[in-house]
Amino acid sequence: MSRAGAILRRAAGAGELVVNERFVSHQGEGPSQGRAAVFVRLGGCNLACAGWPCDTPQTWRWDDHDPAEELHPTPVAELATWVLAQSPGMVVITGGEPLMQQRQLVPLVRVLYEAGRRVEFETNGTLAPLPEIAAAAAQFTVSPKLASSGEQAGRRIRHDVLAVFADTRKAVFKFVVSDGPEGADWAELAELVESHQLAPVWVMPQGTTSEEVLAGAQALAAPAAEHGWHVSLRLQVLLGVR
Repeated sequence: MSRAGAILRRAAGAGELVVNERFVSHQGEGPSQGRAAVFVRLGGCNLACAGWPCDTPQTWRWDDHDPAEELHPTPVAELATWVLAQSPGMVVITGGEPLMQQRQLVPLVRVLYEAGRRVEFETNGTLAPLPEIAAAAAQFTVSPKLASSGEQAGRRIRHDVLAVFADTRKAVFKFVVSDGPEGADWAELAELVESHQLAPVWVMPQGTTSEEVLAGAQALAAPAAEHGWHVSLRLQVLLGVR
């Protein structure tokens, strides 16, 4: 077993969450863009996208990151106390892939829900949420990975799981697109939206600089509008924040 796997397994056995980082910032993507939020970024991911730069390689890529430095087993009560001490009323649970740890997340999400916090999840859409998670979550931002991610189609697209998220009526679907209307990403996106009747849909350009993000968003704006899809920026890139 890898060191990262051992850390995750020990934490699960102890009922702890493996946290990569926690911080206060503004949501940079999707329908909640610009809102102040508390972020809890969990460690570990079940995908290994290599086709474009991952925003959070420190949560899963161990050939150039040290899991002993990046993965922090944390008692749920300690994490809940920290989150509730922060000012924003919205909490974003992200990763990595946060639903890898959803059994340990149930007590945290319950506490936050009962405290009146809005809890949003960011997920790659390959793991179905437990009923307890779905009941307490205000929103799932589901971001299936497209062809340009470099991940195998059978791993990155789970049709049965997408149907579960659609049925929650709490999901928005956000796609990172690396090409225009004539490209492979766009064709796959259109097919997924049509076959699963996904809505609402947000498209977001791939980009790690302000110039790339703005140029990509400008290129996506008109064709997205023709489909009735929304366009998301990457506010964290534009503002230079987490």
